[in-house]
Amino acid sequence: ARDGGVAAGIDLIEWIVDCLQASITIDTHVRDGDRFAARQCLATLGGNARDVLTCERTILNFLGRLCGIATWTAQHVQQVADLPVRIYDTRKTTPGWRHLEKYAVRCGGGHNHRGSLREAVLIKDNHLACYQRVNGQPLRPSEAVERARQFLQSQIDAPEQAIIEVEVDSLAGLEDALTASPDIVLLDNMGPDLLCEAVSLRNLRNPSVELEASGGVHLKTLRAIASSGVDRVSLGALTHSAVNLDLGLDWRLGSQ
Repeated sequence: ARDGGVAAGIDLIEWIVDCLQASITIDTHVRDGDRFAARQCLATLGGNARDVLTCERTILNFLGRLCGIATWTAQHVQQVADLPVRIYDTRKTTPGWRHLEKYAVRCGGGHNHRGSLREAVLIKDNHLACYQRVNGQPLRPSEAVERARQFLQSQIDAPEQAIIEVEVDSLAGLEDALTASPDIVLLDNMGPDLLCEAVSLRNLRNPSVELEASGGVHLKTLRAIASSGVDRVSLGALTHSAVNLDLGLDWRLGSQ
């Protein structure tokens, strides 16, 4: 490791070696989720130089990306470690890498939002806008929640644990949504003061509903947002803005 960080993807080394049909021995020194310091050795590969070089860049590409996400996530989690709030990723992942990147978020102490559209119903402003475009009248958040609930009940293969979440951008929208008791209300682009008001309103009207803050969240604003009393904070930056961790392969030449 050129820099300190959090490990993620260590078990992929063996899979990569197998895929590339290389003859290499692997000795790992950290486990996923472990913190490591700069210049610490994460794993030792042994074997023919041609096989090691064949695998080198692929291994470093995977581990650099995943350790970068885990490390970046851990920085956000640490920022609010003393608060009763959970940090979540979003679906803003690299195509083809979703499961790996979300796994790296977990390694960094974060939580995963829905992994696919099937796992949860998230009613966003565009859904409400599309309904109004087709039907000529607005659809209130509470009505959308009830429609989603009816839809899930009508589906034979609907996941038993599928949650319903609805997005609002005002206290009026929140007040309406709370009457339908969704699992979560997503508070979109609300500042800390407005979030505090939203939490007070939720506590008064429907304490069982979780509140999630999203939009405009980054490392500098996270603390103030999380201090509002929301249950969850989600940010796409955990995956779309993480920088690859600087890892390298250093040689110790053997006798062969």
